[in-house]
Amino acid sequence: MDERPVLTVFRSRLRDENHAEFDATAERMHELAQAMPGFVEYKTFTADDGERVSIIMFDSIEHQAAWRQHPEHVLAQDRGRKQFYASYELNICQIVRRSRFP
Repeated sequence: MDERPVLTVFRSRLRDENHAEFDATAERMHELAQAMPGFVEYKTFTADDGERVSIIMFDSIEHQAAWRQHPEHVLAQDRGRKQFYASYELNICQIVRRSRFP
């Protein structure tokens, strides 16, 4: 197993409709991700212009892949493309170097 943490950066813009359904689905995905092996963190931010950025970290590429392939998450991804997102960009990155302060 590759032990480098994996960071998913998901940038998106929502369509104008279905916000309540999106919020419920997003909350469920957050709960589901937290229960997955290797989960580290999941945070979402919304910019003033409406762009959303979700940052999800797992401890390995294998655990991130298990999350990506989880059956309920796969259904939510499909629903997102069909119902929720006007656009999105997904980047999967392995952490090369990490530092913290303090």
